[in-house]
Amino acid sequence: MKSKILFPLAILVLTACTGGESGHDAPGMDQVAREYLFLELSMGLHDPGHVDAYFGPEEIRDAANKTRLAVDEIGERVDALRLQIDALPAATGELEQMRIDGLVGRLLALETRIAMMMGEKLSFDEESRRLFGAAAPDHDAGYFQAILDEIDELVGGEGPLSERTVAFRDQFVIPPDKLDEVFDAAIAECRRRTLLYIDLPENESFTLEYVNDKPWSGYNWYQGNWQSLIQINTDLPILISRAVDLGCHEGYPGHHTFNALLEKNLVDDKGWLEFSLYPLFSPQSLIAEGSGNYGIDLAFPGEERIAFERDVLFPLAGLDSANADRFYELLELLARLDYAGNEAARDYLNGTITRSEAVQWLVDYALTSPERARQRTEFFDTYRSYVINYNLGKDIVRAYVERDGAGEAQRWTRFEQMLSSPMTAADLQ
Repeated sequence: MKSKILFPLAILVLTACTGGESGHDAPGMDQVAREYLFLELSMGLHDPGHVDAYFGPEEIRDAANKTRLAVDEIGERVDALRLQIDALPAATGELEQMRIDGLVGRLLALETRIAMMMGEKLSFDEESRRLFGAAAPDHDAGYFQAILDEIDELVGGEGPLSERTVAFRDQFVIPPDKLDEVFDAAIAECRRRTLLYIDLPENESFTLEYVNDKPWSGYNWYQGNWQSLIQINTDLPILISRAVDLGCHEGYPGHHTFNALLEKNLVDDKGWLEFSLYPLFSPQSLIAEGSGNYGIDLAFPGEERIAFERDVLFPLAGLDSANADRFYELLELLARLDYAGNEAARDYLNGTITRSEAVQWLVDYALTSPERARQRTEFFDTYRSYVINYNLGKDIVRAYVERDGAGEAQRWTRFEQMLSSPMTAADLQ
């Protein structure tokens, strides 16, 4: 009974403080969206990493800060909001139905985070299904060993394969005093290629910062009004290939582009206010990370990336390109080891291996240094099953964008449509 009383009161308060209907939407969904924002922002007060971006009405944030709901009260309000959604008129089109389904998925993710915060234990796969709408495949050591054997032959030499691989890659680290120049050139090219196919608002831009002591290598903090803060972690050496990786993933056509398109097409044009908030632990993240990683290949297809890095970035970084061909062959093989990180995270978070065993697995099967492997386990601690979004998300996005043998222009069209819609993993499969 308590939740049924609180929900209508919240709707009245938020409708009054935000000026009523948006003018773009039916009153029912408009009210639902406002209550939804209120609940996500309330959850963010208990979990500082929960709200990744918010550029909606400040009065809703003020209301959340003033009310300061307890976690169990947020859960009660989520239950009431589900009933409100169930009572809405049927959707009038496919996009509107995606919107409703997407909001239901977000509420399931919010309920899951509440349950976890209140002590409920979920398996790695169940957690990822409830938060992101997908679960990664299982791969045993034998799956990775076949790839390791190819890498062993390529790298050559004696001693542990991980040490030999790291030593070979270290030839291609960007000197710290060259980071600015290399990243500026990489991002400019990522942006140029993206703008050939996607129209972005004229005033879009971002600020780039270098930071330390983070569990991630790069992060996009979307600010709204088509502006982002992109941070690059310099705790560990940065390979020359990471400039394009991060430039595309965090910027163009990745996170910055995704958020700008959502703001323009869904929030501004349609008045769908729920998209003015990005809850990190939600189905939106599988699209965000998957498109960010796939966007690298989309922007630099085939040999184009190798040519750009070898001809432009290598000289800027002062690197010798004599072994560049072997380096890129190695990167292609290492990409096939991506799911090794999922296996380490799954077993570590399920409690079947210790942190030190997870570090060793990453060293042995992801061929990373012990320092980078320890950083990865810190990421597991903070973001848990979120790791599936990078590789599984990329595979799902690729399959959707490239289906039916789509050519380059069609791939870009599908990619932009995906980034401009309320699609989730279920809509892509």
